[in-house]
Amino acid sequence: MQAVDKSAIDAVMRGLSDQYKGPGGVAAVIKDGEVIAKRVWGYADLDKRVPMSAATLMPICSVSKEFTCAALLDAFGEPSVLDDALAAYLPDFEGARPKVVDLCNNQSGLRDYWALTVICGADPEGLFTPDDARKLLGKLRTTHFESGTHYSYNNGNFRLLSFLIEEKTGRSLDELLRERIFLPAGMKTAGLFPDTSVTPGGAVGYEGNIVSGFTPAVNNIHWSGDAGVCASLDDMIAWDQFIDATRDDENGIYNRLSRPQFYKDGKPACYSFGLNHLNFDGVKITGHGGALRGWRCQRFHAAEHRLSVITMFNHQGGASGAAEQLMRAALGLQKAKTQTLPVDAEWYGTYFDPQTKLSLSLAPAMDGQVHARFATSPEMMAMQTDGSLRSTGMILQRNGDAISLRREAENLSVQMHRVSGEGRADIAGSYYCAEMDAVFVCEIAGNAPYAAFEGFLGKGPMQPLYAIAEDIWLLPCQRGMDAPAPGGWTVVAERDATGAITGLTIGCWLARGLSYKKR
Repeated sequence: MQAVDKSAIDAVMRGLSDQYKGPGGVAAVIKDGEVIAKRVWGYADLDKRVPMSAATLMPICSVSKEFTCAALLDAFGEPSVLDDALAAYLPDFEGARPKVVDLCNNQSGLRDYWALTVICGADPEGLFTPDDARKLLGKLRTTHFESGTHYSYNNGNFRLLSFLIEEKTGRSLDELLRERIFLPAGMKTAGLFPDTSVTPGGAVGYEGNIVSGFTPAVNNIHWSGDAGVCASLDDMIAWDQFIDATRDDENGIYNRLSRPQFYKDGKPACYSFGLNHLNFDGVKITGHGGALRGWRCQRFHAAEHRLSVITMFNHQGGASGAAEQLMRAALGLQKAKTQTLPVDAEWYGTYFDPQTKLSLSLAPAMDGQVHARFATSPEMMAMQTDGSLRSTGMILQRNGDAISLRREAENLSVQMHRVSGEGRADIAGSYYCAEMDAVFVCEIAGNAPYAAFEGFLGKGPMQPLYAIAEDIWLLPCQRGMDAPAPGGWTVVAERDATGAITGLTIGCWLARGLSYKKR
């Protein structure tokens, strides 16, 4: 048994409620199959004054993905046996379809279906049914990269897995999970509860913060496969104890889920069967985070150290950060404190990649860091001695007005160039996306452009459209059906030889390169 610093773990535990302020939370550390630290604080329901407990059921959100993949492997052995069945769920798909293993590893190249609900005009607090999911996924014709070549997070991959599992077994995913995964693991109260409008047991998730106050979050989506499992802290502890008990079985379910995967070019992938593969200062970590409006959770597992951490909040605080603090304390790792190096102001500005048609913005932040916006959430970057900017997931190198962007875990490298300028008013109009049967409407209101999405889910609200170059705009999107929201859509005008706009390409990191034609 490798020793852990119990006092360091306890110190982090004691500080969680102050550092991650909110209605309530739970956390645990499991070492060699035993709980060595556990804390519960706050309230599951503030208005009814129901205390939080280790038995309180909470949505584990995207942590559900590993259980979906566990059910698939248990029922079918290998994902490939379902490859042909996938065709029925992508009836209009053009070209080679992704393989089911690509769905499991987030290498399908399919665009994220929660991001696409924005394209289809969804109300963030509106109803989204299983039939809506089938209809939306059935619209997909293309990928935004060749399957197997890159990583791109897509909840729809796992919704498709849920459909396939239920069709081919003739049983509900909830039945399979309870019988084949949860009960053998001792997860006595865990279950699949697709309707997010009510949490079994009555716990409430909250939006807000201590400045604005906390209000009950409104969710009305039905999800399955990508999320939907509700579990208590005791259930999640039982899962990690089961993982430890089966650690020496090479065909044990968690060992199968966590086997390394690769991209087509042979490079190691960052994701396998519903699990992120991370590295904390040389220690290999698997796990996943989860988010829904009002809820956050995270589990990490260090197999070589027989060590696991779980955090679950009924608010939107940083459960992932809390779990990392606990894991680092248990491993005796301290985040390296590096000397702050000055950042040349020439870095700041907006850059554009003609390949992905995504934009990158860089702005000064506190403590000499740089605020970068490229994917769903902002990243804080720091200057390195080699002249590059780095965050956990991204490396930037600059040569004048050109930037080389690398996201090694995603197997993505692009070349970007600086852009600037004022947008032209002729973007106003209506544009149609044939693939999604959706419309993008742009209007000029008081000399300022505004835009909205429309589709089979409704008419979305007008949002300000900000020019970052003459023919490139950014449409902010900080609220969607799922959490986190897509973050921002890059809108690129396409012109003919006369200079007239003929269409737009619209995309975000989750859903790139959607083509719209002017009507």
